[in-house]
Amino acid sequence: MVRTASTMMPLGTSAPDFSLTDTDGSTVSLADFAGKKALLVMFICNHCPYVKHVADQLKTLADDYLPKDVAVVGISSNDADKYPDDSPAAMAEEKAQRGYAFPYLYDGDQSVAKDYAAACTPDFYLFDGEQKLVYRGQLDSSRPGSDIPVTGQDLRAAIDAVLAGTAVPSEQRASLGCNIKWKEGSEPQYFNPNGVG
Repeated sequence: MVRTASTMMPLGTSAPDFSLTDTDGSTVSLADFAGKKALLVMFICNHCPYVKHVADQLKTLADDYLPKDVAVVGISSNDADKYPDDSPAAMAEEKAQRGYAFPYLYDGDQSVAKDYAAACTPDFYLFDGEQKLVYRGQLDSSRPGSDIPVTGQDLRAAIDAVLAGTAVPSEQRASLGCNIKWKEGSEPQYFNPNGVG
């Protein structure tokens, strides 16, 4: 496990396009979320202890905000050949077991992760109604093994600000988790194989 921080894509960036397959076989694209008040893109996976630590909160957060016209999508970009727990079939089981109400998409060629400069799981990107980036960083300050409860407070505060039409603070803390499991030889230039900490 390489402890890796998110790259902190520049605020104001337009949401990179994607068209990926959901666990039910349907295709989900960025354009499907046009007109939503906000869009949350989460790079997650099944096996990462950092994602397992927050998975219940991811479900709760989505259940809280989907009815408020906030789109939520999960994307797994891990190399499923080397990490079969993150295969599309396993993703379908995970979605059903966790009760995720959001699309859980497989980025098999890892191109979407690279377009988003995603580096770790979990990695969060919140876009406003014009699909401009207003928040990227941590869910909250809780980590596996810490005594800090998982509340989602950082991300929730950002979503609430978007819904209220107020500015999201630009002081944002990077997410921290396992590195995305890149296919051999395809690691992006921004990937730090030494991780952090």
